[in-house]
Amino acid sequence: MAEPVLLDEQPDERRVLRRAAPYLRPHRRALAVAVVVGLADSAALVAVAPLIGRATDALLADDRGGLLAAAAVLVLLAVLQLGLARAGELLLAKAGENVVRSLREKCVENLASAPLRFLESHRTGDLLRRTTGEVAALASFVRMHLRNLVSATATLLFTLVVLFGYSWQLALVQLAVFVPLTLLVMRWFQRSAPRAFGGKAAAEATVAATFTETLNVREALQSARGLPGWLRRFDRENAAAVGAARRAIRVENRIDLVGLIEGFALVVLLLVGGWSVSRGAMGVGTVVVFVLASRNLFDSFSDISQLVGEVQTARTGLARLLDLLAATDRPADEAPRKEGSAEGSAAELPLRGELACEGLGYAYRDGTEVLRGVSLSFPVGDRSGVVGETGSGKTTLSKLLCGLYAPDRGVVRFAGVDLRDIPEAELRRRVVLVPQEVRMVTGTVAANLELVHSAPGRAAMERAVAELGLEDWLRDLGGLDAEVGVRGSRLSAGERQIVGLLRAALADPAVLVLDEATADIDPVTAGRLEHALDGMRGDRTIVVVAHRPATIARLPRVIALDGGRVAGTMANTQ
Repeated sequence: MAEPVLLDEQPDERRVLRRAAPYLRPHRRALAVAVVVGLADSAALVAVAPLIGRATDALLADDRGGLLAAAAVLVLLAVLQLGLARAGELLLAKAGENVVRSLREKCVENLASAPLRFLESHRTGDLLRRTTGEVAALASFVRMHLRNLVSATATLLFTLVVLFGYSWQLALVQLAVFVPLTLLVMRWFQRSAPRAFGGKAAAEATVAATFTETLNVREALQSARGLPGWLRRFDRENAAAVGAARRAIRVENRIDLVGLIEGFALVVLLLVGGWSVSRGAMGVGTVVVFVLASRNLFDSFSDISQLVGEVQTARTGLARLLDLLAATDRPADEAPRKEGSAEGSAAELPLRGELACEGLGYAYRDGTEVLRGVSLSFPVGDRSGVVGETGSGKTTLSKLLCGLYAPDRGVVRFAGVDLRDIPEAELRRRVVLVPQEVRMVTGTVAANLELVHSAPGRAAMERAVAELGLEDWLRDLGGLDAEVGVRGSRLSAGERQIVGLLRAALADPAVLVLDEATADIDPVTAGRLEHALDGMRGDRTIVVVAHRPATIARLPRVIALDGGRVAGTMANTQ
């Protein structure tokens, strides 16, 4: 049994930027321009200290011309730095937003085409958190903090160049006091940060998942009076999330110690600098440059230290996003065969063909097979019913026949081609499943019919309604513009099935598989659905998984499953 890939609650955060490189590559030019402008902005800011140092020396030497020249350059530098800061901020924000947008679109694309078993193996709230919450946190970081991080890092490096250029001895004294203590604090932070911030993100995802499930089972909780027990579970998870957030805050507060280190380093600088001036080892202008540049140094360290928490949050979110993308990216060896690459490729695949399975075996858990050695064929235009007790494997078979599950053993073929070798888009054109619970979006009937890949127009929708003999149903409903409510809440289960059948008719597949389409719906709507099936084109293969005797009676052939095996196939004489 091929187990589905499971997401990691706290994925590895090492080399996260390297793993993100393929998603950054399309934006590398815009990012490079933004970074270059940001570096020029930081260089202009750092140049202020040497200019003031020169102005100080000119003032002490009574050099009026030198003082005026330094002042004029300072004014020009201030104007230039203002423009560069604004341009750098806009360029970096735009480039960063484009990166976030591409990640968001990639997540949605991957989830939309992810294997069904992957989606069924994860809580909806966790997937929702990764594709919305983590992306939103990244977008917030890009808008509010990315420019500051780039600017602070560049300012720090340029300041170090200035300090060593003026006096490497004094620079070493300052760094010897400031850097080791600061690195100890940063190391203390980094030792606990991944677990603290990863635990916070995982706890928040658990709360989001439970809240989503609360909405899904609200009727059962109310009718069975299970709400108090469920709320106790939610309270436990919420308390765990609050505790995780507090731990993350305590770890983040360690960074505040850097402020104390800055003050101590400045005192040492003034003492050593004053002593050097008194001995004539350096000028007052040099000390002024060190005081001002050190302010840049400390501010840069402070900005970086204050941003460490935000960086860690963004890093955690990015790691969780990359974990999702890695789990849902189709490996190269599983990629569909390219058109024309071999015999039986999609380029040669007919629009109509026989659907057949041979020796199918499938298990959700090791040692517990749901299907065993199932071999069936459904010729073009065949209409068959699949019956059996609950747990006999009917729904699993329907998903294997549609290619939504990959078999553990055996093969499913359409027109002689393995479904695994057919590109996804081509497979969906030929084989369509209408599940027992049809998913709908908030809006009109037309908006829900537009979900078909061909985006049909109103004329095509009206033709499909007429083909299936559903004009009276649609007129009673209020027409194509009738509102269906939130996720189809204004329609009955049977009416949602009818919408699903209309979608299938608009997609015009070669094979239509209906999984319990008439189960648990009222007889009138079930009759309409059965009549609509009768109105479908004669060359379309229809496989109906059903319990309802009236539905089974309308089908020429009935296949019985028992314990995951084919118990028999019979012609229907009713």
